[in-house]
Amino acid sequence: MTAPHPRLSINQATIKHADLETALRVTAEAGVEAIGLWREPVNEVGLDVAARMLTDSGLRFTTHCRGGFFTIPDGPDRQKALDDNRRAIEETATLAAAGADGSTAILVLVAGGLPEGSRDLAGSRERVRDAIGELVPDALAAGVTLAIEPLHPMYVSDRCVVSTLEQALDIAGDFDAKAVGATVDTFHIFWDPDVLTQIARAGREGRLATYQVCDWKTPLPADVLLGRHYPGDGVIDFESLTRAVVDAGYTGDIEVEIFNEQIWATDPLEAVRRTAAGFSSAVAPHL
Repeated sequence: MTAPHPRLSINQATIKHADLETALRVTAEAGVEAIGLWREPVNEVGLDVAARMLTDSGLRFTTHCRGGFFTIPDGPDRQKALDDNRRAIEETATLAAAGADGSTAILVLVAGGLPEGSRDLAGSRERVRDAIGELVPDALAAGVTLAIEPLHPMYVSDRCVVSTLEQALDIAGDFDAKAVGATVDTFHIFWDPDVLTQIARAGREGRLATYQVCDWKTPLPADVLLGRHYPGDGVIDFESLTRAVVDAGYTGDIEVEIFNEQIWATDPLEAVRRTAAGFSSAVAPHL
């Protein structure tokens, strides 16, 4: 079996049902050198324990998922969300320090959907901008980059009012590039006719924080959140997107992040190996 590409990172969502110990073990056993973690499995064992486990694994740490959900109107719930994001920033810094050389302190942000009863997309995006502004001092102090992730427009009502890379960069542009960047996730942005221009812009502005890949295939399942596939199994043009990211100056690890019930039901070691194979054939040739 061919060794996994050295820039491949397994986002923990791809093996969602594996606990942290298992996720770290199978990723390393498959020969993958890096992993992106999610807050819930980290918090199940506690941050200090998770950090030690990450160090012992020898893996690089690539991102922490996730912060955000900033569209809540002013009040106690919004303050709780901001405080939770501050904890996520601390977690990200701790895990980045615990990972192997080359680890990055990147917290992926999902903006949040429209508040109940609202149709005000523009106003919701401004609340996202305001919330990020409140968190920038914390991010700078911790050495963490907040990576705004635009999600496909089908999620605009319930998950993310930021739907394009351009919108993410417009928000990020108000802040220090060390503190705020953008996530480029192929599943969410491949359809956008302006995406290559915006990837180049992200590179020029120093805001291309992380590159995540998986594939799109129809029909989508009833729960459209779970419609992601191994790279190469769908319709996404990884050649043009990956070359654009490379041309934009991105040299970091590349995460495969998949939400798919069938893949989650697969033995996690087999899922990591299948992910590595798909990455090698669909993505790696264009790096």
